[in-house]
Amino acid sequence: MDQLLNDFSPGLFIMQAIILLILIFLMAKFAWKPILNSLNDREEGIQNALDEAENARKEMQNLQADNERLLKEAREERDAMMKDAREIKDKILADAKTEAEAQTTTMIENAKATIVQEQKAAIAELKKKVGELSIGIAQTVVQKELSSQDDHLKLVEGMLEKVTLN
Repeated sequence: MDQLLNDFSPGLFIMQAIILLILIFLMAKFAWKPILNSLNDREEGIQNALDEAENARKEMQNLQADNERLLKEAREERDAMMKDAREIKDKILADAKTEAEAQTTTMIENAKATIVQEQKAAIAELKKKVGELSIGIAQTVVQKELSSQDDHLKLVEGMLEKVTLN
């Protein structure tokens, strides 16, 4: 350290100080501003990128919420459509069942009416046949003069055996 103090020159020191000040001045005027500006620009760019990333994240959350809402609405609409379809199916089945029951009732009533008519026709036919037989018996009895009650009974029984009822 002694050597440094011995070699110290005040003129050199002042010259170096002036050069240092000029260098600092030049650096401040020409280098520091562009460096600081580029650092500020970079900082702003990074901040903008972070803001954009945050906005994108928020937008993604909003889109995801919208998608979930749309999906929920679609499910609700599907459920409503399925419910309507079931109700329509049940109504169609109920209508078909009611119509089938009505047709069945009509057919049964028609069949009963037909049976009643056929019974009446059969009874009328039977009455007609009985009437014809009675008239035939009466004619035979009148034609033949029967002398006794026994002959009369034999004649009626004989005629009844000949007649077959359908």
